[in-house]
Amino acid sequence: MFDSCTASSAAQTRVQVLSVLVNKASIPVSERAMGIVQLVVSELVTNAHKYAPGPCLLDLEISSGAVQISVWDTDPTLPAACPPDPTRVGQHGLEIVMKVCQSFEVRREPVGKRVRVTIMLADDPGGDPAGLLL
Repeated sequence: MFDSCTASSAAQTRVQVLSVLVNKASIPVSERAMGIVQLVVSELVTNAHKYAPGPCLLDLEISSGAVQISVWDTDPTLPAACPPDPTRVGQHGLEIVMKVCQSFEVRREPVGKRVRVTIMLADDPGGDPAGLLL
């Protein structure tokens, strides 16, 4: 578990997450899957820092060839993806997270909320673990 919601934490958290994947995963993790995990963690931690007034916690759990990422923060407002708009600049992070993860769940907690996602760590035979070519 990481206390990871400071202004400079997204970059530091990406490095820490990479270390966890390399040292704790019981299967080989492709560079592509590592990149997707780092991207998702960065987006979730950045959003928690940007929108929640207070601490946040990041938890990673690796099992059955997947990593479950959980980010808790103090803001009870549930995130919502913006409607599609090709002219919009920015605010695409949640859309990306929802597209590359096998599962996406948000729930209110007694204090704040928790976002939980699952990402497969092994590439499929086509080399696309998320079912999305980026």
